[in-house]
Amino acid sequence: MTDSAPIVAFDGIAQQYKRLRVLNGITLDIDRGDFAVIYGPPATGKSVLMRILVGLEEPTAGRVMLRGFDATKIPAAARNIGYVPQSFALYPHLSVHDNIGYPLSLAGMSAHDAEPIVRHAAEMLRITEHLEKRPDQLSGGQKQRVAIARGIAKQTDLFVLDDPLAGLDFKLREQLVEDLRGLQADTKATFLYTTSDVVEAMTLADTLSVLDGGRIVESGSPERLYQRPGNLRSMHLVGFPPANFLPASLVGQAGALRCRTSLFEVPVDVTGPLVGDVVVGLRPEHVRLSPGVGGNGRSRAGDGVSMPAQVLLREDLGGEEIVYLGINGQSLTAVDRHQLPAGELPEATVTVDPADLLVFSAANGELIGHGQGKADRATGERHA
Repeated sequence: MTDSAPIVAFDGIAQQYKRLRVLNGITLDIDRGDFAVIYGPPATGKSVLMRILVGLEEPTAGRVMLRGFDATKIPAAARNIGYVPQSFALYPHLSVHDNIGYPLSLAGMSAHDAEPIVRHAAEMLRITEHLEKRPDQLSGGQKQRVAIARGIAKQTDLFVLDDPLAGLDFKLREQLVEDLRGLQADTKATFLYTTSDVVEAMTLADTLSVLDGGRIVESGSPERLYQRPGNLRSMHLVGFPPANFLPASLVGQAGALRCRTSLFEVPVDVTGPLVGDVVVGLRPEHVRLSPGVGGNGRSRAGDGVSMPAQVLLREDLGGEEIVYLGINGQSLTAVDRHQLPAGELPEATVTVDPADLLVFSAANGELIGHGQGKADRATGERHA
């Protein structure tokens, strides 16, 4: 074992089924002791990548480095990975106790030695009272806890959980997310987790990797990917509700550069070419709302920019609302935390701090700058 190496390193992993290319050169390191999450829309290859890691598939190209060694050709049983697949995959004729202990018996462990491990896994997942039941006597949430307990019962430093909460209702998912974070803290092991739920991904991850189109779009802390994504696709995928994007152009010159959209014009700091087509990204959470109409859509450095808007639709989420707005034919999404009075409201004022705006190249989607304003996007501090 090479302690200085990442516990997992995907080195140019590609997977193709006849003419269908699912993975296209995945290169990604997973550090020891990390809770690493791979997030992406459904059918983007997350499960395929996990099956390659645990040894159930062999990649078309590339290598799987495991604990510092090339494991690409090593059989699944010899990789020493605790694996929780997306489906429960419980044996219906076995009790909960025997389902949890089955991988241990396969590894040649005696029933006597396996017993405390099975009990400990059941205690961590709070299913000890169900140990003598069969899977058909359990609820969906209980079955998933059994599947997770079976996965973590393995004596290993690496657990792979492939979208294990898919299909469960919100309250069950919420509770199991808390449980998984506690499990990782208790075991001190590395957890590699995949999900199509962005809130789940951001809640669990120490390190978040965005998988889309068979490629890793970007990796980093959830906070960094949310606050300062490196490209348009990351900003679109990381965060809920999805970000607003406005086509824009850069005008002016160095030291007095401005970004002009159909809604507003603001000063910006940009690296690279100083004139050209860009796209402005704005999180719905950063759109401030107030009753009535006002503003002219222009801003000086350090000032907010306000403009009148029509409220088209309000979607109540309990503690907040998603508000869909229309401004001069342009759509904009905002998050309202009781800024607007309850009920229908045909008009509102939208205010944006220019520093909450991110500027992306229209040519390649890469982040090239941000607006100038009161909010420091790099530190999160607010300046008077």
